[in-house]
Parts: sequence; structure tokens; C-alpha cells
Amino acid sequence: MSPIHIHKGTKDDLSDVLQLVIELAKFEKAEDQVTASLDDYRRNFDKGVFDFIIAKDEFDNALGICLFYDAFSTWRGKMMYLEDFVVSPAHRSQGIGQLLWDHLIQIAKDTDCIMMKWQVLDWNTEAIKFYKRQQAIIEQEWYNGKLSLRSDVVF
Repeated sequence: MSPIHIHKGTKDDLSDVLQLVIELAKFEKAEDQVTASLDDYRRNFDKGVFDFIIAKDEFDNALGICLFYDAFSTWRGKMMYLEDFVVSPAHRSQGIGQLLWDHLIQIAKDTDCIMMKWQVLDWNTEAIKFYKRQQAIIEQEWYNGKLSLRSDVVF
């Protein structure tokens, strides 16, 4: 495996992020639900709505990302919410996910987060196994809620 470099994402990386998110949506059989554009990504990244780390190979090819943002637990305090954790299908099972995870955990610790939260689909057994190897708790008692605030965004 060629050297992998993980770094804090920049605006120049956002087109790679969108492509990896589309790959994730394909994997989840929901590609048609990706409605955010590259302009949406740029505008919200500039506003500090989200941040990300990206894994690249020696040729500057994007291999994976962790996209996250700060959140607040009224019971616990500051936490990190991991919105998307994606490794390109062609590069899975090569340790890239673990490298991204370790880097992300260090960012969470360095920014005084008490905990990190995320979602995982119940049928994504490989991801669940990965999280359990990280000593994560996979909750099953909470339901997800969502509400569309625009007529052109349908779930």
C-alpha cells in the first residue's frame, strides 16, 4: 500500500468530499437523495458549519473522509457529531478507516469533546463490527427523527 496522508480538509478538497458522499449514498442505495451541491458544501464550509479530515494517497487521490461538527449534549457537554465516515470501496480493508478514526478521535480529544456520536445502518454489519472493535456502544433503543423544511427535499 502506498503512503497515506491524513490532513484537515480545505475548500479545495470539497469536490472530493462530495464524490465520496455520493459513493456512500450509492452504498446505502440512496444516491437519489443527495441534493446538496458543491456550492452548498462550499458555502457551509466557509461558515464553519462542518469540518472534515481527508485521507489521500501519494498521488493526491482522495481515499476517505470523516465529516463532523460540534454538537452539545445537555446531559454531558460538548460532543462531536460524526456525520459521514467514508472510505472509497476500492480502498476498504486496507487500514485507511482505522487511520481516519484514530485521527478523528485525537481531534475530538484535542477540542475537549466529552463524547462522539454518529449513526450506522442496522444492516451495515462491517461498520458495526468496526465500531465495536473501537469499544463503541451501538445503541438500539433510540429512534431517529427528521423533518423536511423544504418541499424539494423528500426523504
